[in-house]
Amino acid sequence: MNKYAKRYLIDAMSGMAQGLFCSLLIGTIVKTLGQQLLRLNNNAVFQFLVNAGNFATDAHVVGAAMAIGIGFAMGVPALVLFSLAAVGSAANITGGAGGPLAVLLIAIIAAEMGCLVSKKTKVDIIVTPAVTILVGALLTVLTAKYIGAAASSVGRFLVWTTKLHPFWMGILVSVVVGVALTLPISSAAICAAFGLTGLAGGAAVAGCCAQMVGFAVLSFRENRWGGILSQGLGTSMLQMPNIIKNPKTWLPPIITSAITGPIATCLFKMEMNGAAVSSGMGTCGLVGQIGVITGWYEPSEVAIGHGAAAIQPGFVDWLGLVLICIVLPAVLCWALGLLFRKLGWIKDGDLELN
Repeated sequence: MNKYAKRYLIDAMSGMAQGLFCSLLIGTIVKTLGQQLLRLNNNAVFQFLVNAGNFATDAHVVGAAMAIGIGFAMGVPALVLFSLAAVGSAANITGGAGGPLAVLLIAIIAAEMGCLVSKKTKVDIIVTPAVTILVGALLTVLTAKYIGAAASSVGRFLVWTTKLHPFWMGILVSVVVGVALTLPISSAAICAAFGLTGLAGGAAVAGCCAQMVGFAVLSFRENRWGGILSQGLGTSMLQMPNIIKNPKTWLPPIITSAITGPIATCLFKMEMNGAAVSSGMGTCGLVGQIGVITGWYEPSEVAIGHGAAAIQPGFVDWLGLVLICIVLPAVLCWALGLLFRKLGWIKDGDLELN
């Protein structure tokens, strides 16, 4: 069970998130940059950025990138890996707004079926791609639409519930997604699968930032500036071995996320309307913040489906982004860290990275 849980819930989801990052996410950033520059000066270079972004964010390309990422993370043979491009493209298109979840489930099954026949015949170059594509296509026709609809329904429910109860849902979403980010599973893939945008997406960003910035500041005594960079701009997952040794080290970031989540949803009403995968990225490469900014100017199709519209951000919007994503996580975790060290719950060396 542990083997399969790692293969499907950790490796496959991480691969899907990387595929999303290298297509939809980067494409959205490049396109938004080009669009904003075009407002200043209409020239061929800025138009090229827009075109390049459009190529990368095409639903066919995104689906193929996700499926290839899944296959690569699972370590499938080359012929299976390349065949997954067609499977992912079909599943993402058919799944609609909930396409990422359809790609995840269908690509896993198609990949495993391809692995079963790989190198078992003398005409492997025909049999393996054929089995992978046909299984993926059949599953797409039979299930992708329904998987996508189910995922979209969950996403809409979370977005709607967060609007209705921003305080309690701000706490819940922030804590849960933040915890998922530090665990060896992909919070980005979870957010993408359910199309987490709007206030719910903003709460998710807050929770992820609380974990990453929080652990970076909390462990500064042990890890200095290297820890700031590796955790604040990399991943808080690096702390998992230390959390297992002393679970109390996880409390300051979790408490911080429970505070910043409702501040994001109730006070600043921070929405993440860029690519949904950004909701689960936090400060990793500043992707969460870039997602919020791109969502202001160019909401994603998923966000538009949830009722989002482009805005011109004001001072309060920028202030909220900086406070929620950087300042408050740093200050709160620093203060909680001092308290926990004084109580003896966290000792020197407990947060040291190998």
